[in-house]
Amino acid sequence: MVSLTSEVLVAKSKPKPSSRSKPARAPKRKWKRTAFSSGKTKHDRVLSMLRARGGATIAAIVRATGWQPHSVRGFFAGVVKKKLGLTLQSEKTKSGRVYRIVRAKTSTSAPSPSASGTAEQGDA
Repeated sequence: MVSLTSEVLVAKSKPKPSSRSKPARAPKRKWKRTAFSSGKTKHDRVLSMLRARGGATIAAIVRATGWQPHSVRGFFAGVVKKKLGLTLQSEKTKSGRVYRIVRAKTSTSAPSPSASGTAEQGDA
């Protein structure tokens, strides 16, 4: 026969911690330049490498910045080309593909056809 009594397990709750305040945090330190920092950002370093006469390979930029190769290519597309509007030239050599900045893009926008009046002519 099975007894119909059931045991109820009562979980003992942990006592609440006393109303102690949390330990104070150390004040935030401001970043200071040290003798080891060059004072230039990684962007500046990459741009100076690309402006050099010999240009730079992705491997050289990876060593200089610590970025991954796909991050370097993203920097080329997003910052160099789109944001700064610079023309990036690549050339395949024995040592690998070399990238260099040749000149800034010039915005030569042709006037729209409707502005010149030749696209729409009235039947008068």
